[in-house]
Amino acid sequence: MIENKKASDLEYHLGFWLRFVSNHVSFSFRDRIAKYDITVAEWVVLRSLFNRTRCTLSTLSKHIGIDLGATSRLIERLLKKKLVTRKISTADRRFVELELSPAGRKLIPKLAHEADINDEIFFNPLSREDKNHLLRIMKTLVKLHNLTEKPTE
Repeated sequence: MIENKKASDLEYHLGFWLRFVSNHVSFSFRDRIAKYDITVAEWVVLRSLFNRTRCTLSTLSKHIGIDLGATSRLIERLLKKKLVTRKISTADRRFVELELSPAGRKLIPKLAHEADINDEIFFNPLSREDKNHLLRIMKTLVKLHNLTEKPTE
């Protein structure tokens, strides 16, 4: 019976350590970008739009790996903040394209700098070899488990 078996400690599990580090890295980044009134989820959307000309909501949703409804809500918040613009096709009003506004485009390098600093704080104590090894392992797990949803929260 299961109730007679010893329960493994939290610290025994790799998932515990991954989540422990991930939370600290994420929360630190969240706090770093809060001064720009941007959430981590909004950062993911903004950064995803940065290297694109225009794209549809469904294309963006697929790219960031979250459902259409959640992507739509994020876009609405970014529209209110005037960081994204929506262009409606004159030929077909159902066809809407999204792109960064000039303010959104100007903000991305600042947020990327915060992301770079956050990574330096957490990962620079590791040797280049260890960082590359860790990155390789993470990418291997992503590929093996066919993980597509980008971390947004």
